[in-house]
Amino acid sequence: MCLKLFVVALFFLLPDIASANDGLQALTVKTNADGAQEYSVTLQVLIMMTALSFIPAAVIMMTSFTRIIVVLAILRQAIGLQQTPSSQLLVGMALFMSIFIMAPIYKQIDDRAIQPYLKEELTSIQALDQAKEPLKAFMLSQTRISDLETFAKIAGYEKLDAPEDTPFIVVIPAFITSELQTAFIIGFMFFIPFLIVDLVVASVLMAMGMMMLSPMIVSLPFKIMLFVLVDGWSLVMGTLARSYGLGT
Repeated sequence: MCLKLFVVALFFLLPDIASANDGLQALTVKTNADGAQEYSVTLQVLIMMTALSFIPAAVIMMTSFTRIIVVLAILRQAIGLQQTPSSQLLVGMALFMSIFIMAPIYKQIDDRAIQPYLKEELTSIQALDQAKEPLKAFMLSQTRISDLETFAKIAGYEKLDAPEDTPFIVVIPAFITSELQTAFIIGFMFFIPFLIVDLVVASVLMAMGMMMLSPMIVSLPFKIMLFVLVDGWSLVMGTLARSYGLGT
């Protein structure tokens, strides 16, 4: 918190520092011929360092991470294992699956924004605009129209000619909502077989008069055996990848 306050204070003090020292030419904002503003390298570094605190939120909310981690958490609950796999392991699996799924999107961003910017063919603002397009297209492809319309109305955009015209700030919450909806649907489909095993075991124990024995303890080995026999992890990961159009 102290570091953030220091960065904010430094940001507001930069103009005074620059005006007090005429030799410090790095702290400038240049207006291009087309009216766009270009920040100096020092300001770009300052803004980039401040934006680093938002990278975890961007990774979680603008990629496939949310859907994957929710499905894995529901799957662990369905099997009945409270601590295995651990939360750290699930986050790691979700992170690397997200890297795998988002690799084509990163390739487009690299070709359209990062490499031209490094070659000084684009300004930082133009590179940022180019980088948003592949990510926005990916998010729109996974967003339900109803969610998009809901958040567009909330933001005051009553009439949009096409989903591509939706502002980026509206696409993000609509995408997150759609991801949660899809994750719950996939999680429900994975939950059903384990629920059937629990019901069968509970019915058998009740019929045998073993009322004091917890059905969860008896059904757990059968659920693990069922998951292993159907090659469950491969099935889960393949389903998540195919839900984004990979391998279809």
